[in-house]
Amino acid sequence: MILDTNALSALAGRDENLIDQLSTAPRICTTLISLGEYAYGLTGCTPARRKQLQAWLDAFLERAEVLSPNRQTIEPYATVRAELKAAGTPIPANDCWIAALARQHKLGLLSKDRHFDRVKGIKRYDW
Repeated sequence: MILDTNALSALAGRDENLIDQLSTAPRICTTLISLGEYAYGLTGCTPARRKQLQAWLDAFLERAEVLSPNRQTIEPYATVRAELKAAGTPIPANDCWIAALARQHKLGLLSKDRHFDRVKGIKRYDW
């Protein structure tokens, strides 16, 4: 299962529903894209809160797999963007990369963002 940025934030906040859902996941991943978005979010925190959340993230990353775009991601990314454009339902570019990684790795995506439901070939899970 791939955790989107909002899932990372909820997990850092110890959301019980999310923790329960992850307890049965055989594989827990996030993406380089989500990590960048999360790090950007930390820039708006107080220094003390940023340090606390960074420590949580460092501990999480010791257990989780980070998926990064590579040459095999190019085709799923282009296809996702083209399909959504043709349907008149584009999503943010960063989310196209995340969807492409979910498609490439054949993994579900844990996210509150319902626009992922428009991407064929991936399953979005909510909590």
